[in-house]
Amino acid sequence: MILENGLIRTLDPQLPTQRALAIAGERIAGGVGVHETALASPDVVDLGGRVVLPGLNDAHVHFPTWALAQDELSLEGCESLDEALAHVAGARPGAGGWIRGRGWRGFEPTREQLDAVTGDVPAALMARDSHSLWLNSTAFRAVGVPPGSGLLREEDAWEFRDRYLGVSDDEYVEAMRRGLKLAASRGVTAVHDKDGWIGALRMWQRLESTGSLTVRVWQSLPADKLHELRDVGLRSGFGSPLLRVGYLKVFMDGTLGSQTAWMLDGAGIRITSGDELAEIVREGAAAGFPVAVHAIGDRANREALDAFEATREIWAPLGLRQRIEHAQLLAPEDVGRFAAIGVAASVQFSHAPSDRDLADRFWAGKTDGAYAYRSLLDSGAVVANGSDAPIEELDPLAGVCAGVRRTIDDRAAWHPEQAVTVQQAFEATCLAPAWLAGDERRRGKLLPGYAADLVVLDRDPWVDLDAQVVATMVAGRWVHNPPPWN
Repeated sequence: MILENGLIRTLDPQLPTQRALAIAGERIAGGVGVHETALASPDVVDLGGRVVLPGLNDAHVHFPTWALAQDELSLEGCESLDEALAHVAGARPGAGGWIRGRGWRGFEPTREQLDAVTGDVPAALMARDSHSLWLNSTAFRAVGVPPGSGLLREEDAWEFRDRYLGVSDDEYVEAMRRGLKLAASRGVTAVHDKDGWIGALRMWQRLESTGSLTVRVWQSLPADKLHELRDVGLRSGFGSPLLRVGYLKVFMDGTLGSQTAWMLDGAGIRITSGDELAEIVREGAAAGFPVAVHAIGDRANREALDAFEATREIWAPLGLRQRIEHAQLLAPEDVGRFAAIGVAASVQFSHAPSDRDLADRFWAGKTDGAYAYRSLLDSGAVVANGSDAPIEELDPLAGVCAGVRRTIDDRAAWHPEQAVTVQQAFEATCLAPAWLAGDERRRGKLLPGYAADLVVLDRDPWVDLDAQVVATMVAGRWVHNPPPWN
């Protein structure tokens, strides 16, 4: 196949643009001049002036949870408790007769307030950050638990969800099947999935076994499962070209929205101590696994960096690519430590403008070190971009726009000094996630020998950020909107 009559952005600094691209099987065959030498009687696709980029990655997504949330009550965008309650009042029960939903934030709800609009229907509503769960009285009665305030935090919220709000694998897999189509329509060719704790690996395996898997998956597994992985000799990278086990996931603290981020001023909660993380990193390295650690507050990030630094002589010689997820608030003296230690910052560009009001409220006077993406890049750190879907929407182009503009509405940019360039945004979305997965020599660029994972856009985002996805290809196969196009 030859893609021609458009602009090919390779993301390779030696040859950043080309006029045509050749694809042979699952791989890139070359650029201009390959018609006769690489391919026999190729199909020619007229790009009609469109732009081709390497496929878009999401470096942090809870894919099964996000896919399931597409069918649940959404409280996204509700600016007040009254507005959220109005949405709940109009909701119909779903699976198991429960009202399930997510997306509220910015207020402290109670059980009684939810009772007033739900009656005898059990309701469980996850906060936007997934660290708080809002329940009505019927929900507590339904599971035989004495009703409390109606608001559960952190492990209490997750334990209730896992024990009483279980979703079958069949439900997840069908939701994921639909989600894959939506992801493909947004140019997604690879994800780093964080839902290992619910058994996402076996769900992906079911999709792969039926030929339904249309993204490359770098799967996390909970750190507390490490002994099981070690017992069977499983190591990072195990799997197939589309589905591989990647890394261990750990939580240091909570979140900004739930006010449980672990802070240097003593606020928040500690889920894992620095010493405990260091031991996890050592054990992970012995088993061949890197670690991804959730850290939101400045204390959580410092403790995580300390743990990686203290263990560096063990994991660095093994080439393990360690990462801190979110890195939302950093003390100034910690920004440069990511690059110095060799720890990647796996961030979400869309979080900065989305969280600005909460950050200004809860982190007043500290936001110069919040969502400091440009500072991290300038220091030499590897910065990978994801969405944290369903907390933000799984839409890499929206994330790119958020990183460049630092706003998602008509307000001025929030801390514009931390805005990234278009080039940096796409490198964080295409190149860095591939590097974290050990795939930098086969994905992330449009060069000969690399995987034919690409996205066709209607215009050049270097000129107009409002570019839209036209078509998506994974491993040389169109997974969204194959040509010809109007």
